[in-house]
Amino acid sequence: MDQTLVVRNLSMTFGGQRALDDVSLSIRRGEVHGLVGQNGCGKSTLIKILAGYHHPDPGGELEIDGRPVKLPVRTGSASELGLSFVHQDLGLLPSLTVVENFRAWRISTTSEWFIRWGQERKRTAEAFARFGVEIDPRARITDLPAVQRALVAIVRALDDLGEYTKNDDTRGGLLILDEPTVFLPRSDRDRLFDVVRKSVALGASVLFVSHDLDEALAVTDRVTVLRDGRVEGTVTSAETEKDQLVELIIGRRLEAFEASHRTHTVGEGSHVSVADVCGGTIKNVSFALNEGEVLGLIGLVGSGFEELPYQMFGATPAVSGRMTIAGADHDLATMSPAAAIKAGMALIPADRQGSAGVGSLLVRDNVMLQVIDQYRPYRLERGRYLKDARGALHQYDVRPPEPMMDFQALSGGNQQKVVLAKWLQAAPKVLLVHEPTQGVDVGARLQVFETITRAAAKGMSVVCASSDYEQLAAICDRVLVFHDGQIMSTLVGDEITKDRITEQCYMSARTVRPDEDTRVPA
Repeated sequence: MDQTLVVRNLSMTFGGQRALDDVSLSIRRGEVHGLVGQNGCGKSTLIKILAGYHHPDPGGELEIDGRPVKLPVRTGSASELGLSFVHQDLGLLPSLTVVENFRAWRISTTSEWFIRWGQERKRTAEAFARFGVEIDPRARITDLPAVQRALVAIVRALDDLGEYTKNDDTRGGLLILDEPTVFLPRSDRDRLFDVVRKSVALGASVLFVSHDLDEALAVTDRVTVLRDGRVEGTVTSAETEKDQLVELIIGRRLEAFEASHRTHTVGEGSHVSVADVCGGTIKNVSFALNEGEVLGLIGLVGSGFEELPYQMFGATPAVSGRMTIAGADHDLATMSPAAAIKAGMALIPADRQGSAGVGSLLVRDNVMLQVIDQYRPYRLERGRYLKDARGALHQYDVRPPEPMMDFQALSGGNQQKVVLAKWLQAAPKVLLVHEPTQGVDVGARLQVFETITRAAAKGMSVVCASSDYEQLAAICDRVLVFHDGQIMSTLVGDEITKDRITEQCYMSARTVRPDEDTRVPA
């Protein structure tokens, strides 16, 4: 079968450490090929070599569409070689329109004196139509929902491949998707995968990088596993179980994380109570929460479950509602993040880079941000500050445990460990988390689970909003299922399984009578 990409004996060394060690793989024409492995296994290094960002060690070979390519790849030549990339951040300029993002590089290289915007919009619309996508070329990127932004980036990349394959049907080109779905709800990902499948039907190949193993097995034809910079194996997706893939990734069988599913009786001594919250999609939601309980929030996209932690924290406004924490009352209509922190709350949002951590700061400063006042008031005690930061990194198994690194240089899983360490050092009474393992590899995922359950075991109340049914089944004592901004059902104890949660989310929503009490007992 024709090969779109062939890599032979590729190695990459950083400061005496091998990031890639004699890596060889091939991608067939018209194939969706997965690339998986733990953070730090070499996936990003391989992609950056293909993009010309890194220069590999001598001795490796690269072929694209049967043509040998000299290494290192010349910076900026990827599109000429038939490689097109969509990264996690999508590479779009939010303040510009769709057509400006889509056609910018072609417009900038034209020799014409003026831009024919009508023609550019028509070309952009035609590109979308080829892949069954409906997006207004005049819309600003900042006004589009997340799934449409991702579609713009993917169709733009496919359009670049169209330029490469023009007038030469022996060229298929390769679309490289580096976790573009990590911040999308699962229901939106199917739309992206439809576009990917259409591109394959037109002769392109796809290299699909993902931490989501269910997703990788579902969308790919074959999957290559990297571990510690080496190829551990390539498997046929349709013939491989998730457990087998996990074993290849970590080098041993991984026992499933088992939650105790402790049961709680909420009475007058409940640690947290939320009453009559309204705002956004949320309508008159009430619930109570005990010390040491992990409460899951789930529902289909648009059901409002993901809005509630932000409203409890004052990060987004609630129209009305009350909350009591350890006997102290709070008005959610006037709640602010500063007031929430003072009340003993912590929020870990889904957007790690943009909202949870500060990418421009060192790891040291990110992990110590919530306790920095302990090292004042007159001057920062730098020696103790650094020592304590390093201790926190070791305690939460951040890899590498190097406080002087840039936060943004860490892998996604290790960034999440830093964010958890930052908040847990402050010992909050209530921990609110949204998609805590989004974009996190399988090994770090279990460490995040263990960190959350250890915090709960010490008496901390946890609210976890997640679209990952398996995750909620692993860590929650109780799960509230939302529809249309309201709590439709409650799962407790042995009811909390992946299948049961899925069933409840997709059941036909019942109508809530105006006089019906929507409070859900613990």
